[in-house]
Amino acid sequence: MDLAQRIAALDWPALGAALDELGHALTPPLLAPEECRALAALFGDDARFRSRIDMERYRFGRGGYGYFAYPLPQIVAALRAALYARLAPVANAWAERLREAQHYPAGLDAFLEGCHARGQTRPTPLLLRYGPGDYNRLHQDRYGAVAFPLQATVFLSRKDEDFAGGEFLLVEQRPREQSRGTALAPEQGQALIFPTQYRPVQGKRGYLRAGMRHGVSTVTCGTRHTLGVIFHDAE
Repeated sequence: MDLAQRIAALDWPALGAALDELGHALTPPLLAPEECRALAALFGDDARFRSRIDMERYRFGRGGYGYFAYPLPQIVAALRAALYARLAPVANAWAERLREAQHYPAGLDAFLEGCHARGQTRPTPLLLRYGPGDYNRLHQDRYGAVAFPLQATVFLSRKDEDFAGGEFLLVEQRPREQSRGTALAPEQGQALIFPTQYRPVQGKRGYLRAGMRHGVSTVTCGTRHTLGVIFHDAE
């Protein structure tokens, strides 16, 4: 079964319900261990990346990541296109609840045409590596005026075998409430889908925007690799 078929076979009604209820959804493993290892091994290939970031230099945390250059690796491009197609209906439902005029086209290519028309032409999927003592501060992945409201992280390393610590952190801020945090430790090959900036939550007088940020807790030992799948391109 190829990657597009694996993604199509997921229980998307259940994943959509989890996004609405919890603000995140975790898939079963999408990538086989050998696919995860092959992706992680790309980190050392400078030719694959348009830029690299030392997180400590920019006070983002500690660790490093690289933004892939176009053309994306085949598996990354396939993940991005297939996930987008399944998440566009969720994005449109969220926009309707929040009374936003934005409409997201059914396919990734059409969405990216809109990004490029606004000057956002640089690819944003990224490969991240954390070692002992590394972490990622809470943040949002916005790269311009056009932003898709959902993104995904695919976990390439084995928790408790390749690394320890390094939980994925999600923090939600609802209007007039204190923040709520969630720590997740997915298995190798799983994809976590979560909001880029905010999500709709039911209030007393309709839907409100709950702000979302994400990060990574400190890795205590080993090496942790993840793939970030962001659908909008950057300026």
